[in-house]
Amino acid sequence: MGRFLIHWLVTGIALWVAAAILPGVTITGWLTLALAALVLGFVNAVIRPIFTLLTLPITILTLGLFYLVVNGFAFGLAALLVPGFAVAGLGSAILGALVVSLVSFFIGTFARD
Repeated sequence: MGRFLIHWLVTGIALWVAAAILPGVTITGWLTLALAALVLGFVNAVIRPIFTLLTLPITILTLGLFYLVVNGFAFGLAALLVPGFAVAGLGSAILGALVVSLVSFFIGTFARD
């Protein structure tokens, strides 16, 4: 249970950073941020692997670059499911997913030791 809460907190911080620096990503409040982090975690754990498997041929053809689109689509899907969490378009969703991934990676790197 502790790992889940830490992961949820890290995702929430990363979403907050994405909303703060990207003009196309908006989150209306703290409750929305918490719910968006929870939904994004669910989408990344359950739905994104299905998208990844279905788009594997095009991902291979583009040498992995299409995976950015898959991540953006998952990010946009989470925004569609959470009221108060909005993404302006696919470009903003891809950038938002990239920022969330990078911030989560850096927090995870420094939080381990």
